[in-house]
Amino acid sequence: MHATVKDLRLQARALLAATQRGETVEITLRGKPCARLVGLTADSEQERPARNPAFGLWADRTELENEIDVESHVRRLRSPRTFGADE
Repeated sequence: MHATVKDLRLQARALLAATQRGETVEITLRGKPCARLVGLTADSEQERPARNPAFGLWADRTELENEIDVESHVRRLRSPRTFGADE
C-alpha cells in the first residue's frame, strides 16, 4: 500500500489499521519513498527494561547516602536557597 505524507497526517488511524492487518504501508514525500510503516508482531516486540537505564547514573553518588530516594534529593536541590547569617 502507498500513502503520502498528507495521507499519514489526515488518515493515520486507517494506515495503522492496515499495518495491523499485516500490510506494509510505504510513505512518499514529493513522490519519493521516505518511510515504511510495518505492524509489530508479538515476537518482534522487544522486552522493555523494568526501569529507565538513566536511573543508574545516580547509583554512585555519595551525597545520596543520607537521602531515602532520588525524588527527595531532587526536592532538596530545588528547595529555595537561603542567604545570610545562618550559613
